[in-house]
Amino acid sequence: METLFAPWRLEYLMSEKPKTCIFCAALAAPDDEESLVVRRGERVLTLLNRYPYANGHVMVAPVAHHSRLAQSDSRTLGAVIAEIAAVEAALQDLYRPAGFNVGANFGRAGGAGIEDHYHFHVVPRWEGDTNFITVTGATRVVPETLRDTRHAVRRRLGTA
Repeated sequence: METLFAPWRLEYLMSEKPKTCIFCAALAAPDDEESLVVRRGERVLTLLNRYPYANGHVMVAPVAHHSRLAQSDSRTLGAVIAEIAAVEAALQDLYRPAGFNVGANFGRAGGAGIEDHYHFHVVPRWEGDTNFITVTGATRVVPETLRDTRHAVRRRLGTA
């Protein structure tokens, strides 16, 4: 087995993390564009990842500040899954990816960067989208600005 190193991640892993929850801060923020909010629902918040792995990287979180799925009631869980499905369909229509990564991390040991407010990542993927520019140049290639991505996803979801 070969090992591929990702040294650019160490700075983020070792850095001081914000004391506030980014999801609760986005919910409280008056400017959805600045906070990258795509859509607000009664039970679900959808926003772009400020540090995307790929173009169209969206996060879906419950409005309630819960750290685990078991803390959410069935209506919230249903709303979260329905929003993930809507985001997947919107991203498919917009960007025509070959597939998706959809997932959540729970707790520090599970890889959660934000432990206290669970959320799902929806990341479009394309054949051959992994390359060495990230490793050799410490640069991620995202071909669209977050502002343009936000507007496109909002329009496709019918919230623009």
